[in-house]
This record gives sequence, C-alpha cells and structure tokens, in this order.
Amino acid sequence: MEKYIYQFGNGMAEGDATQKNLLGGKGANLAEMARLKLPVPAGFTISTQCCTAYFERGGKLPESLHRELEQAMAAMEASMGMKFGDPDNPLLVSSRSGARSSMPGMMETVLNVGLCPSTIPGMIKQTGNEWFVYDAYRRLIMMYSDVVMEKAEGEEPADGMGIRLHLEMLLNDLKNDRAYDADTEITTEEMKALCEKFKVKIKEKLGKPFPDDPMAQLMGSIGAVFKSWNGKRAVSYRRIEHIPDDWGTAVNIQSMVFGNMGESSATGVAFTRDPATGNNKFYGEWLPNAQGEDVVAGIRTPNPLNTDTRSEHNAHLTSLEETMPAIYRELCDIREKLENHYQDMQDIEFTIQQGTLYMLQCRVGKRTGTAALNMAMDMFEEGMIDEPTMITRLYPRQLDEMLHPVVDPEAEKTAPVVVQGLPAGPGGAFGQIVFSSEDAVLWQKKGKKVILVREETNPEDIEGMRAAQGILTARGGMTSHAALVARGWGKCCIVGAGAIQINSMEKTMKVGTRIFKEGDFLTLNGSRGMVYSGAIDMKDATANPRFIKFMAAADKYRAMKVRTNAETPKDAQLALQFGAEGIGLFRTEHMFYGQNSDKPLFLLRKMILSKSLHERESALAQLYPFIKDEVKATMNIMDSKPVNFRLLDPPLHEFVPQKQHHQEALAREIGIDFEELIKRSEELIETNPMMGHRGVRLGISFPEISVMQIRAIFEAAAELIKEGKKPIPEIMIPVTCNEKELIFTKELAQSTLKEVLKKYELNDIAHQFGTMIEIPRAALMSHKMAEHAEFFSFGTNDLTQMTFGFSRDDIGSFMNDYIDNAILDADPFETLDQEAVGSLIEISVEKGRSVRPDIKLGICGEHGGDPASVEFCHKAGLSYVSCSPYRVPVARLAAAQAAIKWG
Repeated sequence: MEKYIYQFGNGMAEGDATQKNLLGGKGANLAEMARLKLPVPAGFTISTQCCTAYFERGGKLPESLHRELEQAMAAMEASMGMKFGDPDNPLLVSSRSGARSSMPGMMETVLNVGLCPSTIPGMIKQTGNEWFVYDAYRRLIMMYSDVVMEKAEGEEPADGMGIRLHLEMLLNDLKNDRAYDADTEITTEEMKALCEKFKVKIKEKLGKPFPDDPMAQLMGSIGAVFKSWNGKRAVSYRRIEHIPDDWGTAVNIQSMVFGNMGESSATGVAFTRDPATGNNKFYGEWLPNAQGEDVVAGIRTPNPLNTDTRSEHNAHLTSLEETMPAIYRELCDIREKLENHYQDMQDIEFTIQQGTLYMLQCRVGKRTGTAALNMAMDMFEEGMIDEPTMITRLYPRQLDEMLHPVVDPEAEKTAPVVVQGLPAGPGGAFGQIVFSSEDAVLWQKKGKKVILVREETNPEDIEGMRAAQGILTARGGMTSHAALVARGWGKCCIVGAGAIQINSMEKTMKVGTRIFKEGDFLTLNGSRGMVYSGAIDMKDATANPRFIKFMAAADKYRAMKVRTNAETPKDAQLALQFGAEGIGLFRTEHMFYGQNSDKPLFLLRKMILSKSLHERESALAQLYPFIKDEVKATMNIMDSKPVNFRLLDPPLHEFVPQKQHHQEALAREIGIDFEELIKRSEELIETNPMMGHRGVRLGISFPEISVMQIRAIFEAAAELIKEGKKPIPEIMIPVTCNEKELIFTKELAQSTLKEVLKKYELNDIAHQFGTMIEIPRAALMSHKMAEHAEFFSFGTNDLTQMTFGFSRDDIGSFMNDYIDNAILDADPFETLDQEAVGSLIEISVEKGRSVRPDIKLGICGEHGGDPASVEFCHKAGLSYVSCSPYRVPVARLAAAQAAIKWG
C-alpha cells in the first residue's frame, strides 16, 4: 500500500531535505528543521504522489489516505498535548501547499482549521483571550470561503466580486461606521457579530453554508490545496518558470501557533542575507500581534528585523532586535545554523507565540542577479562552498540583470498591465509610442525616448528600430526580424503581442477597449514580455567588478567554446568584451541593415532584380567593395579568432523596396521602366520564402553571386595577412540538403582561392569550408555531407521550423494557446526541442563524426544563448555554441554549469 503521509516534530521526522520531489520544498525543509532540533510545530506532509493520485481519481482522495490521516493526526495531537475538534482542549492546524520548486504565492493556504462554535469555548479557556479567538475565527471564515468554497470549486463571479471582497466590504463598513483605523479596535462583541454576518453572506453568495465541523474543514482544505496546483496563477507561473505540470504539490498539515495573541506575540519573514544586494546581513520584517498573512498582505507596514536593515519606510518602527532581544538572539542562532547546514541563503518564516519562537518554513531564498553573484563569491571566499558550487549558484539568465537596464521590480508590482507578448529582447525600456520608423528617428533626434510599435518589422524599419528605446510588435515569434535584430543589439523588444490592434493611419493602438495614441507612454519588460501603461523607473545594471572574476572562474570548467552571432565590427567588438571566442554566424545579408546601409542595400536590390548576367555582374561588382570592407573590418577585430561567414541567404522578397520613390530610383539605376521593375518584383514573391529560392539554391542558379562573396572573404583575409594579422575565415553554405550542393560550391571556392593566392602572392589562406545543417534531410545525410564539409553549424531556428512545420514568424498567434493547454511545454524557438530536433542533431553528430572524427560542430540559432539548450549541446558533444553578443556571458556560464553537472 502506497505511503502518502510523512510526520515531523519533536526533533524527529520521517523525511528530510533530499526528498523535495516527494514532500515538496516546504515539507522536506520542515522535516529537515525538525531533525536539526529547531522549534518546529508538529505536523505531517501529504506527498506529491497523493496529489497525482487525487487528480487521477477525478478529484477524490485515495481510500488508504484516511487511515494514514487518522494515525498522523493522533501522533500530532500527542506531540502538542491537544486534540483536534476537542471542545475543551482543541488543536487547530494550518493547511499549506508545497511544490518541489518554490512557487511563492501561487497556491493556497488555509489557517486556523478546526475552529468552530464547538471548539471556540475551549480556545477561549486555553488562551484567556476571547477577542483573539473570534479574530482567528473571522480569519478562518474569510480564508476558507475564498480558497475552499469558491476558488477550489471553480466559481468565478461574472462581476469579478469574489466572496473575499464581499467579506472585506463588511469588515471595512464596520470599521468606517465606528471610525476604527485598525482591526484591533473592533470590540469582541462586534467581532462575534461580524462572523455571523460573514456566514450569512457566504450562504447568500455561494448557496451553501460555511462548514462548522472540524473534520469537514480539514478535508476541504486538503482538497483545495491540491486543486490550487491547477489554479490560473499556478499554471501561469509554471509556464514562465518551465515547471512540469505532472509534479504536483504536497500538502503540509501543521499545528497552529499564533502571532496574534497579544504584544508578546509576533510573526515575521527573514532572509539570512540581503536578497537584493547579497550583503551578509540578517534581513527581514516582522509584525507584533499579527498572523503570517499580515506581513505580506501590505495592510500594515512591517517593522524592521534589526537596526542594520532599517529603511526609510520603516525607520520609525521598532525592530525585533530592540523589542524582543532574547528572541532576536535565538533567531540569529537559527539563522547561522540553517545557513551553515544548507550552505546557501535561506528564506525563513517564524512566529512568536507569547514569548516562544517557532519556525514555520525555510527554503533557499530567491535573489537578484547581483545578490546571487555576491553571495556565491562570498560563500566561496568564506570556505562555505567550493568553486564548482559557486559557479552553479547563479542562474545564467540572472546575468541579464547585470548587462541590461531593467524595470524597477518594486515599481513594476503596481504598474497597470496593457498586454503580454513574447520576451524577445532583454531588459527594460520606456518611451512614447510611435508607429513608423521615420517618426522614431525624428522623435529621437528631438531628444525623445520612443517605443516603436509595429505589426511586424522589416529591413526598412531598421533605423527606427535603432533609434527606439524598445520595440513592440503585434506579430512575429522569437526568431522574427524584430527579435533577431533586437537581441543582437541588446535592445528591449516584445513580439507577438497579438492582442494589440494597430491603426497606422490614425496612429493608434487598441487593446480591448483601451486606445493608446502616438505620444502616449509605454514601458516594456523585455525579459518577461510584459507591457505597462506609463513610464516606469528603470534600474541601472552597471557591471559588478566581481563579474569578470566570476566568469574567469567559470571558464575554467567549460568544454565548449562560446562564439557570437555578429555582422558588424561594432557587434564583434562588443562580443569580445563579453568573452566571445570567435564568430559563429556572420549573416552576410545583415550588413544591409543599420547605419550607412543605404548604398549597399540599394545595390543588393539592384542585383536581386537583375534579369541578365550582365546586369547581375554589374551590380555584384559595385556591391563587392562594400562586402569586402565589412568582412575585412570584422576579421580584423576578431584577429586570430575564427569568423564563420554564411553566404547570402536572403528571402528575396524581404529586400524588394516597398516605397515608390525607392522603386523609381532603382528602375532608373537598372535602366528599365517602372512597370518592368514592379513586374520583376512580383515574380520574386514566393508562397513560402523560407523554403524558396535562397541560400545555396541561389548560388547554384547564379554561381557569380557565390563567387563574389567568396572572393571578398579570401581577398579580405589576404590583405590582413599582408598586414601581419591572422584571419581565420570559415565559409558556410546555407540551406543545403545533399552533398552535391557542397561539391558544386566547394569547386567554386577552390578555383576562387587559387586566383586570390596568385594575386596576393600567397601560398595559402587558412580557412575551413562547411555547411549549415538546418534541413532534416541534411541531418540524416550527414555522413555524406561530412565527406566535403570540415564543420557543421546547426541552424536550429530553421531546423525547428522544418521539423515542426511551424512558421517561426507566425507562431505568436497560437503558441500561447499551445503552452496554456500543455500541448507543448515551451516555445521550441526559444528552448530547443530535445525530443525531435535534438534527436536530429544527435544523429547528425554521430553520422558526421563517423566519416570525419575531427569535424567541428557548432550551433548558431538563437538557442545558443538559452541555458537549457546549451546544456543539451554539451551533452551532444558540440564544439561550440554561438549567440548574440549580449547572451555570450549567459552561454559561457551555462556551458560551465553543464560541464560541472555532466563532466
């Protein structure tokens, strides 16, 4: 028979801290604190396995649980010297959630379970405080009706007025009528009458009476906590944090202790170190004569824990250190004991009942990126942890906080949300709304900060994107044009916010019934995908001087190199500062974006729209010096480091001019009339340009296009060699599906190389020739591809698109539905799909190395900066990952952590 209940208390426990999967984080740590002989009120944990069984049985508890429950309750009663439901000496309990991964505030809690008319007299006799008992009853009624009777039953009032709001209105009406400022001013008789009014309102609104039976309350609270695992908040949080739905939550039933039994009682929350800065100071807040929910509810301003951590908001309030010095010293001893035991910063909850301290929770505390860095390094220097542990203490994504401005988290808590999209570009930004690239540039020149709002962006928007503080699009996915460009620049960007409706003519944006006009302020949190109304303060994310030292330590453990995706000398220089060890993807066509790109973009368009070999060669000859100069400048900056040049891979329609004056100028340059140019433009339109005439296919149809690029790369390298530099070019052929494409292009490259060597009087130019694996067929035929390729670079954006059959630019319209309904655990363009796409990569690695054991293997899709994907790449045996400049430190840390974890 399955064991579902694990007891703790009186210095013993059936579980321990290693059993988080079974007991949840709260239950495992309660057991561990009990084992450490800390003052933990007795109780028991109902396991996560019981939660799974509960849902499998259609919302019914397993039969065997009832027998275990009787035994566990009896043991808890014996430990506490009280009896649940007893009219003379009643025991009250709390019912709390506890998932294996911390989900603060996302699931439900019920306190004071077991209090009812039959047990109230016994509680009054125990405590000698009638007011306290009825206040506890009032709290139970409010909490139970909200959590168990309404939310757990799926009741959602159409007017948004839940039962708790109705009860709070009754409470506030009483206080207003009597001109009371605090709940403590309510008299005992008034509190009694209020409880009865509550029960009448519950029957009126919910159609059923409040259960004044202790066991009914207990069973209802257990079921409600299990049900809260699938509550809206919990599900949304799991999506954000990538927590699996099948983990379930534990339920912790624990003897109640009361912080609201007078001035010698209190409740509080504390951190063993400052979670914002990492400073080694005991940090926390407490409230005298209060229960736990009062500290976090925001109704009262909590007192500071001690003098060291006072703030301007609570400087006028007395600290626990001053008010209860003996209790504070005991708490300090527990702080030291817990931190030394867990060897990490702890978040603790405590209650003081009439001068006696009780510990209700401890868990590894959440912290900012800066605090995580400081704590990890301090604990290493203190000898508490070793260096590998230090490196694994930071989540790679926390490095974003040190590299980008971020929205002030305190201000964000109260900011009005407008819409949510996909978090495509990190950090935060605020500014005034503009709806065109031209306006963004114009407003920026006037000294204004702007947010560029578009249906989607294209290369013609690039100057506006550069000028804007942040970018918001209604369409597009994590690898859309806006997302790719923004991430490369480290610019705040949110894409795929499908709820917004843009009217470019009227310069308005509509979300539901709200209308935003040009000039209105928005704030973007590009790390979370949240859009807020108004201008919210930003926090500077200046580099911590310890960051370099930390990253140097992490680099010692890495097996994989980390390169960057960069197309300009400026991007390359930035990536070097972040520790890039080469360029894993130089997308040749991206040099036609950004500053000073008007002329080369014009020539590219001229080449694309050419009809004859003569027209095309003329355009290529004019384009050649621009490409060579950009290639040379980038290799110069990356001296002695490899630079992987992907040959032109443009979806041709994207580069066709849309504006009439651009079209007319191009027609004049080519020497054709306007109608002919429009005709040629229309001929380039493809049903699915991602599978169209691009990449290697373009080079096979028009070899002169490939030859021009290859010549530019080799001649730029030759000139650098003559200047005493050491360029290391890699020529990568995109969109290949068989080895014959490689043979065809490699012959062009070899003949071009011979001409360049002769021209520059060189014996050789060190280089490598390879391909991008982005089509499933190429992955499956890698043994043949490797005969002619010295490296593979996995283009996981397109490989994901081809494998799933998703259009990466259009998934924003439905991906949230897939994730909300648990069809997919995560956006496969954000985190690599290891099951299918990952299998293709593993097959390709195995087949490629079977033919060429020393083949260089890398990844250059946006997954190269995603920690989970980097870990997969390490396990798959890749040589390097490549990502946008701002994600290089993230990839470096993720690669180090993968090596520590997997060896």
